[in-house]
Amino acid sequence: MKLNTALLHGVQNAFDPTGSTLPPVYQASAFAHESAEKLEKVFGNKAPGFAYTRISNPTVAAFEKRLAYIEGGADAVSCASGMAAIAMALLNILQSGDEVVSGSGLFGGTLDLLEDLKSFGIGTRFVRNVTAEEIEQSVTPRTKVIFAELIGNPRLDVVDIRQIAAVAEKYKIPLIIDSTSATPALVNPLAHGASIVVHSSSKYINGSGDAISGVIVDGGRFDWDFKKFPALAKYRPMGKLAYTARLRQDIWRNFGPCLAPQNAYLNCIGLETMGIRMERLCANALALAEFLSETGALDNVNYPGLEESPYKPLVESQMQNGMGGAILTVRAGSKEKAFALINGLKYAHIATNIGDVRTLVIHPASTIYAHSTGEQKQSAGVYDDLIRISIGLEDIEDLKEDFAQAIQKMKKGD
Repeated sequence: MKLNTALLHGVQNAFDPTGSTLPPVYQASAFAHESAEKLEKVFGNKAPGFAYTRISNPTVAAFEKRLAYIEGGADAVSCASGMAAIAMALLNILQSGDEVVSGSGLFGGTLDLLEDLKSFGIGTRFVRNVTAEEIEQSVTPRTKVIFAELIGNPRLDVVDIRQIAAVAEKYKIPLIIDSTSATPALVNPLAHGASIVVHSSSKYINGSGDAISGVIVDGGRFDWDFKKFPALAKYRPMGKLAYTARLRQDIWRNFGPCLAPQNAYLNCIGLETMGIRMERLCANALALAEFLSETGALDNVNYPGLEESPYKPLVESQMQNGMGGAILTVRAGSKEKAFALINGLKYAHIATNIGDVRTLVIHPASTIYAHSTGEQKQSAGVYDDLIRISIGLEDIEDLKEDFAQAIQKMKKGD
């Protein structure tokens, strides 16, 4: 099946006897069973079934199965937020003394999380550019994870997954890719060599800005060395599925970052239209970037799909139909000008999110990166005059006109 067909027909709902085309919302905390013996088997993972929504829920399971199928993974575990998904993906295999090698152009919340992990004895070595050469130079015997955002937010650098995966394979280290900004509509990182994929599914997977959630997809292909990753040793009998086995039965289950059934349902709805939405969003982003670049009114119009972008060849070769995502950034010349431009827009909402159906703008330096150091901001491509634009489904001519008039207002204020 092609993508849009697979989104609708790839996984059938196995939990509803009525034949509903969408999974029902099982808004229940607990599930009763006919005997104590049956519940014992469910709790002990010796029989299929549901016991308690923190552990598993039919609506949530339906969403997870859809995501695993679309990403080409063996299994998926959903979380209450994208940040919870990243935290669980890392903590599932890391312990005190371990290190992460990561790109430095990360979302501000992820930078904050990696800083917090220092308190647990887990360090991070950041590379300026996520290239095979820089990653390999940073790998040490303590390195247990290579982590990168596929399309940096908001730096908009694009990772060559196959090159980084080759380094990870050489050192027998799992490669975890945050593919939030790309989505399965643009690329399946697992097919390019990634071991695990995480998404903030609050964004493009949900698509409407009405549910916070995250998801971890295990490719089920990584050959785990249980001496190197002792946290997984208990699940040795599961072989290459040991990662998800421990995630479900230990750390994720015990930390309790479960996804609410209602949010899982909203994500199932959003997932069905992800393919066609991403086509329109990426087309709008490219068209607006080209328009702003051609006008010459703003400096450093940045979008991976622009002809002048150094990532254009990689976008063409790695991404579906050469789509470069739905985020672009511009620099206005100063923080005051950036604020003036943002405030002058009629259609764009000033909000801290991406992946909505409507266009959203934000000044990252004063919001998402408010807690970051100057060095961290520079590495992430965040400057005082930078504006991040998460493009929406509006008619592109309306967006062009809106940005043109806002730029004129900004100039008059000089």
